[in-house]
Amino acid sequence: VDMKQTGKAYLISDEMKEDVFIAPNNTHHALDGDIVKVFLLPLRKGRKLEGEVVDIIERKKSQFVGIVEIHPTYAFLIPDNPSMTIDIFIPKDKLNGARHKEKAVCQITEWPDHAANPFGEITQVLGKPGVNDVEMKSILAEFEFPLAFPEKVEKIAAQIPMDIPTEEYKKRKDFRNIWTITIDPADAKDFDDAISFRHLPDGTYEVGVHIADVSYYVKPGTPLDHEAYKRGTSIYLVDRVVPMLPEKLSNELCSLKENEEKLCFAAVFIMNDEADILEQWIGRTVIRSVKRFSYDEVQEIIEQKAGLHSKEIGILDALAKKLREKRFKGGSFNFESQEVKFKLDEQGRPLGVYIREIRDSNRLIEDFMLLANRTVAERIGKKKGRSAAKTFVYRVHDAPNEEKLELFATFVSKLGYKINIHNRKMLASSFNKLFDQVKGKGEQNLVETVAVRTMAKAFYSTKNIGHYGLGFSFYTHFTSPIRRYPDLMVHRLLDAYLADGMS
Repeated sequence: VDMKQTGKAYLISDEMKEDVFIAPNNTHHALDGDIVKVFLLPLRKGRKLEGEVVDIIERKKSQFVGIVEIHPTYAFLIPDNPSMTIDIFIPKDKLNGARHKEKAVCQITEWPDHAANPFGEITQVLGKPGVNDVEMKSILAEFEFPLAFPEKVEKIAAQIPMDIPTEEYKKRKDFRNIWTITIDPADAKDFDDAISFRHLPDGTYEVGVHIADVSYYVKPGTPLDHEAYKRGTSIYLVDRVVPMLPEKLSNELCSLKENEEKLCFAAVFIMNDEADILEQWIGRTVIRSVKRFSYDEVQEIIEQKAGLHSKEIGILDALAKKLREKRFKGGSFNFESQEVKFKLDEQGRPLGVYIREIRDSNRLIEDFMLLANRTVAERIGKKKGRSAAKTFVYRVHDAPNEEKLELFATFVSKLGYKINIHNRKMLASSFNKLFDQVKGKGEQNLVETVAVRTMAKAFYSTKNIGHYGLGFSFYTHFTSPIRRYPDLMVHRLLDAYLADGMS
């Protein structure tokens, strides 16, 4: 059900070629997003297809955020969500401390057939409308994101020892004395990837992509694991993060902090000056980062060719550029979406906005993470002889819809640009050329946005169809297990296969 503010609704169904109109008096307690059964009314000449809700199969949600209005003998919650077209009746004994005109979270408890409004009770009082913290919590509650970890989960996390057991070091490759750094946004608190680097005697380079070993701490079937699975990802708002894992893990145990020994899963590469991969190794490591860099600090070192660790950073930057060049030659699309960031005061009020610029320091990390993700997926996904490929979690991206591509080609032609859509490699090349042509022009954001929407959406699957946008036959998510549950799944599968003799 797609509910409108006027009270009317539409049924969106795969069984119908067109949406079914539902008049306000025929919605019968259905709410926006519910799965319902609809009886089709006789089709009248010149009228749209109409229906009547006869059964609610599944409620999309029963929790709503809004303003409490208290009257002498009863109360209502006026929902914030414009798609929730009716108020929720709250008996006075179900207010649970909420006061007039406060924001609160309400749970629908019942909706009697004869009642015009659903009945509910206040489950959480958020506070006064307009206060930054209250509004942020309102957004989280409206989308049913958790506001806190269960006490049991926090208690289990608090009991995990900070020290690494001596026997664990023996199970891992020791990178503690090899130069290793992290590069992240200046305001980051969890660092889940690090880069190690060293010259080898034969003139080649060893580059390691080390990822926080969350799977060491979060075991399958535990309350910690259940909570992480339920959340799925960390959630990023303007002024805060709702983490997938408790702070003890996300910001302490698993975060690859400067001058602290940390457990990792790594993909390590031996490379020459052309960034050709001569050898590779995947396995568990222990590291000690010598420096926590921000992207701005590394960008200045790249541009000035001077500063702390400038020699190592310069080589890494050169290798990343070689990797990028090969990736584009191989048919990778150069999508660079702009990210809007907000300047806030101490109370969280917005002072201004700015566009986060993607520069060489960002691309350096991006290209090595892409390399690690692709390498891990290839290691598990490629068939060995006649044996079937092992089950794995892939990040896949299908080819775009041809009709959408033709529409996009027509659209950019009106702006004076051309793209070749005849085959995949020509398409990638002409897309990348188009992005270069529009850079810095007034239409840049429009063209890039429409280009992204022309593409299919990436998704997770155990069936590998490759990643069209990157031009990779194999791709997964391995590099962010602190904030993405699929990466944690990948680490566990990888560990099981490595233990089974896959070196």
